[in-house]
Amino acid sequence: MHSTQPPANPKPVLISHALCPYVQRAAIVLLEKGVEFERRDVDLANKPAWFLDISPLGKTPVLLAGGAALFESAAICEYLDDTTLPRLHPADPLTRARHRAWMEFGSETLNTIAGFYNAADEAILTLKARELHAKFARMEHVLGDGPYFNGAAFCIVDAVFAPVFRYFEGFKRIGEFGFFDGLPKVNAWRASLAARPSVRAAARPDYAERLLKFLLARASMLSRRILAQQPDAFGAPMQH
Repeated sequence: MHSTQPPANPKPVLISHALCPYVQRAAIVLLEKGVEFERRDVDLANKPAWFLDISPLGKTPVLLAGGAALFESAAICEYLDDTTLPRLHPADPLTRARHRAWMEFGSETLNTIAGFYNAADEAILTLKARELHAKFARMEHVLGDGPYFNGAAFCIVDAVFAPVFRYFEGFKRIGEFGFFDGLPKVNAWRASLAARPSVRAAARPDYAERLLKFLLARASMLSRRILAQQPDAFGAPMQH
């Protein structure tokens, strides 16, 4: 039985789901700023009443802080950057606006990733893999010398793309799809983000296993590939 009240805590509380990339971006910003916070997972298949009261879209993340509930990861990251040092957005207004636009591009890339892992057949799977490569090719043209999006300074665009790239560690266990072929700057950026302590800490220790189980349950072309390679993957049969 779920409580009808949100969790009470003097520290900020990040209402989370273990696999949600939008939660990870908020967690990365909190960690980069050294904010002590509690992470509280909710079951999105059985959402408690208190969660629906504070999350109008019924999605994670939600940040409980300062007596208020903030929903939507971009709003959470902006609030944290406005109120807590160090600043992760650039000071110049035009550059800052450009960064916000690339944050939205990161969200759109996540939508394409969902299209990839939900693809019903090989033709759609290949199409979505090509679309992802095209998106990363756009990033290749805007990246500088690195190691991060804004050069030496870690920024919120990095916090947005780190969870994007984390998916591909799971995908490479299934097959080679050419997502990053011929993109040396993107590959170097991915490696820099993967090594960042805040990025490593933003995902659960069992993220890789959770992701594979999630993919297996999609009844998609990708999940059929997993079953073909690993018929007893985690003991979870395909659901039709």
